[in-house]
Amino acid sequence: MDPGHSRVPSPSQLPASFSKYHHPYFTAAEVQYLSEKQRGKLSATQEEKARQQACGFIEAVGSKIGFPRKTLATAQNLYHRFHLFFPRKDFNYHDVTLAALYVSTKMHDTLKKPREILMVSYAVRFPELAAKSKSVGGEVDMDPATAENDRQRLLAVERLILETICFNFTSKMPFSYVIKIGRKLKASKKLIKCAWRLTIDSHRTLVPIMYPPNTVALGCLYTASLLTTLEPPPSPLVEAQLDSRVATILKGKGDWERTYMAEAEDLQEIAHVLIDLLIQAAQNPSANTSPRTPASPSPHPSPRNQHLSYTGNPQPPPIPYKADQLIRLKIMMRQNEHPLRPQQPLGSADPSELYNGNDIAMLGRNQGTVRFLFGPPGVVGQGV
Repeated sequence: MDPGHSRVPSPSQLPASFSKYHHPYFTAAEVQYLSEKQRGKLSATQEEKARQQACGFIEAVGSKIGFPRKTLATAQNLYHRFHLFFPRKDFNYHDVTLAALYVSTKMHDTLKKPREILMVSYAVRFPELAAKSKSVGGEVDMDPATAENDRQRLLAVERLILETICFNFTSKMPFSYVIKIGRKLKASKKLIKCAWRLTIDSHRTLVPIMYPPNTVALGCLYTASLLTTLEPPPSPLVEAQLDSRVATILKGKGDWERTYMAEAEDLQEIAHVLIDLLIQAAQNPSANTSPRTPASPSPHPSPRNQHLSYTGNPQPPPIPYKADQLIRLKIMMRQNEHPLRPQQPLGSADPSELYNGNDIAMLGRNQGTVRFLFGPPGVVGQGV
């Protein structure tokens, strides 16, 4: 990890103080600009592979500890946000993912000490050492100096993550919206369960930092409804008709947009991202997507659900869709969809102008006085 960056101005050029605004969501233009800036020499495909590897590691460590789904999902969001502001080449993904998991435990009051998280991560990273461990919990016998060095790096990255979120510990999850909106739309339990799993998978992408939770939930319900067309119809035909009706409603413009404060154009973009993720998983079965049950893992499962307990890395079922089916679905969607809704970054039409100031360059620095604000420019002061 190299906390120093050449783009930082010299101390003589720094203002005595400046403000750093929290941006809860980013437009597609902002994500593209920031990702390209921090990607370095990696291609977009390599960056996506690194992203999935990191998200899978968070899933494995968090599930082994027994963290609830909200903690894992927020940790994945924090990881995505971190690498919009810091180069991938300067940080080991183990350090960033574990620091993100540690910050997430604070945000959701599921706190674990850094050493506890590190010990579990060693068991995930070095299963051969965990198998030889003589301790009851399978704790890996690591060199104390190595463990302390890793702990110090985790705490250093934790500070950077806190600065990227401006110490704003507010975290809104889309999971409850999936159930509530699904019931409102009269979706079947099977469809809602599928949408829940897609919501879990959505946190492996940048969708949750681009759209508010209600839009993410609607996008997952819409995608789940589209995926039902790839499956043989269930025995109750009425249920299949109700589920296909969900896609019909959410596909077109209508009163539902005002009711749920979302746009049809955004749902179709979310659907494309999720289907791309499923295509990637179908082409690479070893990719770890959603867990085998939508229920959050528990360190103390009930006796009747012991077969669902997480004793190691979660092993999801095979993707029930073939890659060619999903590709055909994407082609069909492109033929009948709304034109993209124009999205402008907050405060400027040019992302490079918005994200090139001192508030970005000085992340992680001890020079000058920084005022962290809980909202974006133009919003702070209006109840924020």
